[in-house]
Amino acid sequence: MRSSLLAIALVLSAPAYAQDAGDAPSKDAKAEAPKPDKDVVKASVEEDEQPVRRSIPLRGKTLAYTVTPGHLTIRNDKGEPTASMFYTAYTVPSPGRARPVTFLFNGGPGSSSMWLHMGSFGPMKVDASQPETIPGPPFRYGPNPDTLLDITDLVFIDAPTTGLSREIGKAEPKDFFGVDPDLDAFTRTIQRYLTKYGRWNSPKFIIGESYGTTRAAGLSNSLANKGVQLNGIVLVSTILDLGLFSGNDQTLINFLPTYAADAWYHGKIQPKPDLMGFVAEAKAFAGGPYAAALQKGAAIGQDEKQSVAQQMARLTGLSTDYILRSNLRVPPNRFQRELLRDRHQIIGRIDSRFIGTEADAAGDSPTYDPQASAITGAFVGAFNDYLYRDLGYKTQLTFRPNNYGGIGNDWNFSHNAPDGQQFAANTSSDLAEAMRENPRLKILNVAGLYDLATPYFAAEYDLGHMALEPQLAANIRYTYYPAGHMMYIDPPSARQLKDDIAGFYATAQ
Repeated sequence: MRSSLLAIALVLSAPAYAQDAGDAPSKDAKAEAPKPDKDVVKASVEEDEQPVRRSIPLRGKTLAYTVTPGHLTIRNDKGEPTASMFYTAYTVPSPGRARPVTFLFNGGPGSSSMWLHMGSFGPMKVDASQPETIPGPPFRYGPNPDTLLDITDLVFIDAPTTGLSREIGKAEPKDFFGVDPDLDAFTRTIQRYLTKYGRWNSPKFIIGESYGTTRAAGLSNSLANKGVQLNGIVLVSTILDLGLFSGNDQTLINFLPTYAADAWYHGKIQPKPDLMGFVAEAKAFAGGPYAAALQKGAAIGQDEKQSVAQQMARLTGLSTDYILRSNLRVPPNRFQRELLRDRHQIIGRIDSRFIGTEADAAGDSPTYDPQASAITGAFVGAFNDYLYRDLGYKTQLTFRPNNYGGIGNDWNFSHNAPDGQQFAANTSSDLAEAMRENPRLKILNVAGLYDLATPYFAAEYDLGHMALEPQLAANIRYTYYPAGHMMYIDPPSARQLKDDIAGFYATAQ
């Protein structure tokens, strides 16, 4: 579950419940559901969509819906097919006003949408409710009490070469490996879905996670340039500026408040203060005395250096000596090893609540992510069981949870942004332009406090530096949860997240 990009976080997911195959499909399910895309031209991806009717109990009622897994063909400007994009759509009949439609995807880059699909907002959910390794098969999944399907139709999209999405025609995988080619593919996929299923006049939302937030911010502008006006975007575990992982001083400033939250969770801060108050104190220190100290570089005096190290130790649970020997600069991979070194444990990157051990307790960096190893098998196993056995989807392809090995080092991180060519993409400029041109566009930024992949303070920094007028900046809302990168695997956080998103949708239509 690792990405080969600059250290960018990939995306994952999960909460709980017993497995339930759901209702059997009715005889006329296919007649009533949208017709499948017939454009798939390569023999390896010639299967049709196979819509199935289902229902789940939801808040004392029964929610009936149609689930349609299948492919959409996208074409270049010459009309030539380039990719067969796999998607799974969940739709509910709406005889009156058009229901909202939400497009969802994970990140990587190189990740399928499996994590969001089976872990967050879909009608079925994997049981990964505890920050520990999920027991072996049979894995549990069942009706999701926090699904968004009661307020919006859902369309989960797999990135090109991931999941069951494949290049077709004359296209090659490398044609999609880059910030801008990826944005183009998703723009065309969303346009194709809107056209095929007659959803151009529906309220439109995007939910992206991790690198999916980089993509979502870019799509806000590329879709607008194609006449697709969005109502709202939900950014889950945000990374807009890929320069976050450059290792400069701003990177360290952005991570420090997450260090504080992690130290609080693992009992390194005693007596334990109020979590949000403690986080606020850490943010004030990171953006104030700590930032000023780092900016001075070698010119910093010994007294100031000692004082900053002591304050940092009090907030992060690290020793003053270790911080001084690190020259006040502790990168996240070293923090993962150092925080619980006295217990011979490491903490997770995607979710720091997860812990693990190493063969070498004196090492500098983790050799794996305890969170990734704890849940990956369950998600892959449950998703394949759900798609192929429960939904009965037929294909000769093998589902790819990710394609990191296929991408390797070939991903092009440069970006042709509204403010010029960028060496490492920062799609906050795309989002800013989209918000200026569509002042009704609403943004919800969702953050887990224990996320060492996409720290919440970095998202605040990026979103707070878009040079927006106050009335536009007011369209951005921030929510925080005591969990990690995939905060929705934590049941209390998932319930609160559902309520927060429902309220957000109500204001954006």
